[in-house]
Amino acid sequence: MRLLILTLILCGLTSVVTYAQATSETRYNRQEVLITMRDGIRLNTVIFTPKTADEPLPFLFSRTPYGVEGAPFPDQSPYTKIMADQGYIFVAQDIRGRYKSEGKFEMQRFSRNPENPKAIDESTDTYDTIEWLLKNIPNNNGKAGMYGTSYDGWTSVMGAIDPHPALKAISEHATPADMWMGDDFHHQGAFRLSYGFEYAFMEEAAKTDTLFPFNTYDTYDWYLKLGPLANVNKKYFLGKLPTWNDFASHPNYDQFWQKQALAGRLGSPKVAIQHVAGWWDQEDFYGPVKAYQTWEKKDDKHQNYLIVGPWNHGGWAWGEGRKLGNISFDTTASSTFRQTMFAPWFAYHLKGKGDGKFPEVTTFQTGRNQWKTYTQWPPAGSVKRNLYLRANGQLSFDKPTDAAGVDQYLSDPAHPVPYRSRPIEQTYGPGSRWFTWLTEDQRFVQNRPDVLSWQTEPLTEEVTVTGTLLAQLFAATTGSDADWVVKLIDVYPESYPKEPKMAGYQFMVANDILRGRFHKSFEKPQPLQPNKVETFTVDLHSLDHVFQKGHRIMVQIQSTWFPLIDRNPQRYVPNIFEAKETDYQKAMHSISRSATYPSHLELSVMPH
Repeated sequence: MRLLILTLILCGLTSVVTYAQATSETRYNRQEVLITMRDGIRLNTVIFTPKTADEPLPFLFSRTPYGVEGAPFPDQSPYTKIMADQGYIFVAQDIRGRYKSEGKFEMQRFSRNPENPKAIDESTDTYDTIEWLLKNIPNNNGKAGMYGTSYDGWTSVMGAIDPHPALKAISEHATPADMWMGDDFHHQGAFRLSYGFEYAFMEEAAKTDTLFPFNTYDTYDWYLKLGPLANVNKKYFLGKLPTWNDFASHPNYDQFWQKQALAGRLGSPKVAIQHVAGWWDQEDFYGPVKAYQTWEKKDDKHQNYLIVGPWNHGGWAWGEGRKLGNISFDTTASSTFRQTMFAPWFAYHLKGKGDGKFPEVTTFQTGRNQWKTYTQWPPAGSVKRNLYLRANGQLSFDKPTDAAGVDQYLSDPAHPVPYRSRPIEQTYGPGSRWFTWLTEDQRFVQNRPDVLSWQTEPLTEEVTVTGTLLAQLFAATTGSDADWVVKLIDVYPESYPKEPKMAGYQFMVANDILRGRFHKSFEKPQPLQPNKVETFTVDLHSLDHVFQKGHRIMVQIQSTWFPLIDRNPQRYVPNIFEAKETDYQKAMHSISRSATYPSHLELSVMPH
């Protein structure tokens, strides 16, 4: 949920131009004003207007918790340059309680009672701001659009819930949709420790972004020394950060999290909305796809669209997009998006330019590296095929026939598997590799005894996986709780002349985790019965990827992913945030692969 501008800076890019650097070069004027909301609170707002304009112009509006004072001029940011060259009035606003805006900050504010006309939330603040802009900024054409990445994507979605009549179109990028099921703070019940800890501190320790003062460069060591989660408030936060307190008070999928989730907020689409996601978004891949699917159920006016590209969090907004980490895509995926999907969206809806013929769903099919269009997502035409775990580390589309079969590993919370190669830098700290960790070569854990791997023989023909995918594990543990991490991996050939350094590369194309206690209910967890085989369904969401001929398909399973995911004590306690050091124990985990218990991945495979 990090601000795009800071992300660009941390990535070492120089395309972001601050206000002080840009004043003599830009074609835009800048003004900063305080706009009064219906309850009297004033929000700091930066407005960029073209120095010359041949016609009345629409507004392009973004709202952020990350500070707008140093926002780049729109014609000097790769994110907005194309639209700035076409002519818009750009508006950027600090949401209430952050940076130079008045009021109290509330993480993903959702406390408004819609029956109270004086109550406020991000939706009403959006409405009130647009109303002020229409009345006070000259030479506007009476139309507005919203855009933004991550938290700014979420505020765009909030603007669409009870939209101002002038709000005509939104392009939301990486909005969170459900902070417990699949976005920043949890994935299917598993708490995202390093992100949740560092983000809560960054947003709530002060009114402006503040990095936690780690005394260890490799945060793997720091989080391991932290011990149980109860030590966070005991030693560091002292009960002062509301978001951390919410984590600790709501470990299950209760009304607190359900009320926040978009599924409970969204009716039918009231404005045209374009959802944008990245296949390797390390923060919010789940959100925009879920938002699209939620709105699609009630989209009777055909206003709901989805775009998924080969990006990390915010990767659509800068550069050409030819590579992500070590992975090459052979085309300009990011600049193509900005030129042919992002800018035309607003040109049509806010200026009436273009034919308005946008594909319902556009995805970048990796492996083959080409854009594809579909009439729905997941698309029709795919066939469900099960890919089974077999003996001797084999992976096959043929169901096992063995009467018995199991693979085991010892999971030790005192020696967790790192989620990326060490050192694990502070998430937004100097030199952090957080931005591309999802594309890292998974060979760094393959030989650990607590990581199991299965793979196919080299493929004799390509396999195209387009649509949803699930892992169904038949597993048991000697403990009374367990986490299950499942990774789907494209293994490159050992001889790879095209890019020799990629020979044998293990490229993770899908992954996720399930906290075992939630295998029957996310609302009402229950302990696992030791040594009893249970069914665990891990949602790996969706994919559009071609496993090329000569590659192998691999599945890896493990039970720790540290410190991205907090350590499961493996002894059931009602609330892991209250677990004691003595609750953390080793456990032997067993994955069955027999005719009776055929653990497998369910893939959506496109026929040739």
